[in-house]
Amino acid sequence: MADGWEWDATLFAGAAPHYARGRLPYAPGLADELARALRLDGTGRLLDVGCGPGTLALELADRFAETVGLDADADMVAEAARTAERTGLAGRTRWVHARAEQLPLGLGLFDVAAFAQSFHWMERDQVAATVRDMLRPGGVLVHLSDWKAEPRSTDPLPHRPVPQPAIDALVRRHLGPVRRAGRGVLPHGTPGGESLVYARAGLIGPEQLIVPGGRPLERSADEVVAGVLSLSSSAPHLFGTGLPTFETELRALLRGASPSGRFSVRQPGSEAVLWRKPER
Repeated sequence: MADGWEWDATLFAGAAPHYARGRLPYAPGLADELARALRLDGTGRLLDVGCGPGTLALELADRFAETVGLDADADMVAEAARTAERTGLAGRTRWVHARAEQLPLGLGLFDVAAFAQSFHWMERDQVAATVRDMLRPGGVLVHLSDWKAEPRSTDPLPHRPVPQPAIDALVRRHLGPVRRAGRGVLPHGTPGGESLVYARAGLIGPEQLIVPGGRPLERSADEVVAGVLSLSSSAPHLFGTGLPTFETELRALLRGASPSGRFSVRQPGSEAVLWRKPER
């Protein structure tokens, strides 16, 4: 957790309905690559810590006998449960509304635990040690993020790019120059150095698994708006009564950038870093 910042329940308030539509998908083939690396065979148990609306958990649920997703935002957990029901995965999944710091919560032992772009919001040393104890001997912790070192493609895109600098400037005009997060601010962003935390917890690693992205994805203006409102730094609650004005201005910005209402972005690659609990 960032120095000087304290978690509060408003961190993603109002973002859950926008998350699945607005966030870019993981790299194609990620589930297959994880299944190969982890030797998944439809048995065992997965714990997804900070699961959001179940993005990763639901993608992997058919590779396990049981998947448990845990998130501190009640609306995210509800979204995950609805999607599981709609996609026929309700019988293989369980959703828990709680902070990671409240673990283990009597949830038992797991073969795999995952943090998918969530670990930086937690009391990391405490959570890493607890999750280590919740892994079976030889179990694996997976830290998943976008592949930040992916080579940049120079191939032309079929539509106009998302005008991200202009969007960022609009957010700053409404919310101020310092990144917002819940009721606090993050002037220096979220913490890194996960490898040191996992090593301190007694896990063995790292093993890096890269799944490249790079292909162009088409995005509608509605999807771009949803992406902005899915972020902790521009979650709907932060705008208060000014949310309709912000959305009107954002849509006008997007119309000016692409009159067709279509945009192109590059599919991000995915980086999974594996940490193993000793067999003994």
